[in-house]
Amino acid sequence: MGLNETPSGERVRIGFFGVRNAGKSSLVNAVCGQQVALVSDVAGTTTDPVRKAMELLPLGPVDIVDTPGIDDVGELGARRVERTRETLRSCDVAVLVTDATREPLAAERELLSLFEELGLPFIVVRNKADLLPGEEAVAGSGSTRATARGAADASTPEILAAPDAAPASAAPVSPARAEVLASARTGEGITELKEALAHVRVSATRERRVVADLLSPGDKVVLVVPIDSSAPKGRIILPQQLVLRDVLDAHAGALVCQPEELADLLAAVGDIRLVITDSQAFAKVARIVAETTPLTSFSLLMARYKGDLHTLVEGAAALSALTDESRVLISEGCTHHRQCEDIGTVKMPAWIRSHCGANPTFEFTQGRGFPDDVSGYDVVVHCGGCMLNEKEMHWRQSVAAKSGTPMVNYGAAIACVHGILERSLRPLM
Repeated sequence: MGLNETPSGERVRIGFFGVRNAGKSSLVNAVCGQQVALVSDVAGTTTDPVRKAMELLPLGPVDIVDTPGIDDVGELGARRVERTRETLRSCDVAVLVTDATREPLAAERELLSLFEELGLPFIVVRNKADLLPGEEAVAGSGSTRATARGAADASTPEILAAPDAAPASAAPVSPARAEVLASARTGEGITELKEALAHVRVSATRERRVVADLLSPGDKVVLVVPIDSSAPKGRIILPQQLVLRDVLDAHAGALVCQPEELADLLAAVGDIRLVITDSQAFAKVARIVAETTPLTSFSLLMARYKGDLHTLVEGAAALSALTDESRVLISEGCTHHRQCEDIGTVKMPAWIRSHCGANPTFEFTQGRGFPDDVSGYDVVVHCGGCMLNEKEMHWRQSVAAKSGTPMVNYGAAIACVHGILERSLRPLM
């Protein structure tokens, strides 16, 4: 992946939800301007979430996600509904697609309640406007309505009550809600929907930086990037890409080397503002870098960027209390081919066993397969989450918190077992 490509975890995720045959897939295709999702008149055509990366100006890079109907039936249907709910937890914006020709259904109102519960900005699209009686279709198609949270009037027939229709170009009253009358078949209202999406998300976005807020223009930063058997061919891994780009955005200078070249580089350059290392080289790099030079890791920066760093660091204390009877969940947000020196399944368990002096049981998850309940584990050890968005990472931390299970990030765990956690946190505090 090139540096000019936006990874999934850095895109605004917009999920399209609703019951079967509301026209979700047709609407997704209309928004994307191409045949992304399979459509037909048969209810339940979409069987798994379908994703499309695109640019949605002025919002920027987004992931559009089409989901199965929330009212799917049978055993297989239940599994599809569960996949839909899994998608919802990682979405930044939700779009509820309804059929404008009928009254709202209980399942649609349930989805709205779920959006509210999760604090999600959302838009209701009343699709199939071309099938409305002539005067109603002409009067409403393409209009955008917006309301403040809690302002809905339950007596109105719309699923989202609103004041009188405003011009589509008007900014929404609140970033929480908007309603659009549209037709995926004719294209009416699609432009208004895109504008509503941009307004909703732009209002809800907070600025996040990986490392730039710790730097000043002209600072010199050393990035220690081991190139070993686990390094991807021809490129550097995503956290390293994100840090490098953010250093450049801060108008600081970046010097990149492997651990073997670090001592010579530090001696030649001098006046280093920060050294950032791959966590697996933490112990070696800490011996080379002077105590007076700030040192941290890519993984700790990702913990700060994606999740709650304070809570993840607190979780490191649980590692020393593990026993032979303890259970440890090691979870990674991406899926990759396991190698003989894999960090998650080989190196991390070995470091933890050495640190606690015991032989706990280790279990592993990859990708989106994170449990809804982790109360059966004594600690969760999670990767940096570079392939997850902020919403998903916070959800995983909330699962651990509700389960009463400590959760620690790879970077904090590795720094802890090597006795350099306090030092590695100094530059971030």
